[in-house]
Amino acid sequence: MADRFDWWREMACQTHVPTMVRSDREKDFRGTLRVLDFGVMQLSAMTHPALRVRRNWKEIRRSDPETYCLTVPSRGAIRFGQSGREAELGPRELMLYNSSHPFEGWITPVGGGRVSHMVMQIPAAILPLPADRLGRLTATRLPGGNGIGALLVGHLGELTRQARHFTAADVARLSSLTIDMLAAFFAHHLQAQERLSPETRQQVLRARIRDFVQRRLGDPDLTADTIAAAHHISTRYLYKIFHEEGVSVARWIRHLRLEHCRRDLVDPRLLSRPIHAIAARWGFPDAAHFSRLFRAAYGVPPRDYRVQCAETGKHRAENVNDGPIGRSAHSQP
Repeated sequence: MADRFDWWREMACQTHVPTMVRSDREKDFRGTLRVLDFGVMQLSAMTHPALRVRRNWKEIRRSDPETYCLTVPSRGAIRFGQSGREAELGPRELMLYNSSHPFEGWITPVGGGRVSHMVMQIPAAILPLPADRLGRLTATRLPGGNGIGALLVGHLGELTRQARHFTAADVARLSSLTIDMLAAFFAHHLQAQERLSPETRQQVLRARIRDFVQRRLGDPDLTADTIAAAHHISTRYLYKIFHEEGVSVARWIRHLRLEHCRRDLVDPRLLSRPIHAIAARWGFPDAAHFSRLFRAAYGVPPRDYRVQCAETGKHRAENVNDGPIGRSAHSQP
């Protein structure tokens, strides 16, 4: 029904910026729109058929929130033009555009189906980079397959997937971290790292270290020395970073490994996997040493923990707090 499209378009314009939106599937339009509020920023996750969007000077004069929008497709392709430039991007690539200047875009599926993408809206006033320099990045394809781009794409994806578990305090901390990551990402592409504050650079470094460790937890040779070398810092400076957070590097890595082992032990899909194999998977090659560490952390040996959880049917490995921070819309009213 055509009113599905009208309703979805109205929701999109209310939550983003007033824009002309058209689709060749308006008569049988089916789409979703999920909006997550992160303090002064807003992250949207959308799925829909092919769309064409356009924003002109008349709409800008009528309403302009003065925001930058960072879009990241996960399925489909986006072609976008602004300020005399045009960019084409696909999954895990990023593009920035400005609500204060006219733009035109085409969002299309690849090989049929629907498009899926995220849009992060960032008030211009909160970014620690001048507008004239950020303007050089609009309508430019920015890679997200490696380096800080990959870290940012993964971070935004996790925000959308884990949003219902965040508390208000989590949102405040995540907003600050996200702003720092965005600023570092833009500065990287502008070769303007010197404009970032030491606090912002350290926040980004912490995020890179966390990502590095999470991806290498199964390596028994993961140590403070290898982490420091991978990030071109001294081991002493690495210790200083973690000391400010009130935890040692080794204790943090051990905690992460034990938590992954604990989750695997109560996963019903892994009940046939030997305990020593689970331990080795997460960086504990010595089964006896793992058993002692697990008992010290959780009060029972890993075998007993697995049996107790299987008997009581408690297959959740962690407690979560329900705290929805967003709102969702579907094109089927």
